[in-house]
Amino acid sequence: MGFLHVGNSVMLPDRRIIGIFDLDNTTTSPRTRAFLQRAEASGVVVDACEDIPRAFLVCDHPYHRQIVYLSQLTPQTLLKRSQETVVTQVEGEKEHV
Repeated sequence: MGFLHVGNSVMLPDRRIIGIFDLDNTTTSPRTRAFLQRAEASGVVVDACEDIPRAFLVCDHPYHRQIVYLSQLTPQTLLKRSQETVVTQVEGEKEHV
């Protein structure tokens, strides 16, 4: 199991991540804005940034249906980090075999 650093010392288990979304592109949709508003009203939004958020991640959680994390990192950076985690895990498994 790997972890993804999403900013502001927040690490997420990669197996819990459902999706990584660009705030600029997705908030033009009324459905996405409504989803984020409902999540904030439900108290399941975690602000993991010190600056203006550029991405949000939807994660499953054992006690809530979903948790939304706001990140100041771009979706491309988060995706690259998540792919590096998978490569590191695979390489690490090869060393132990």
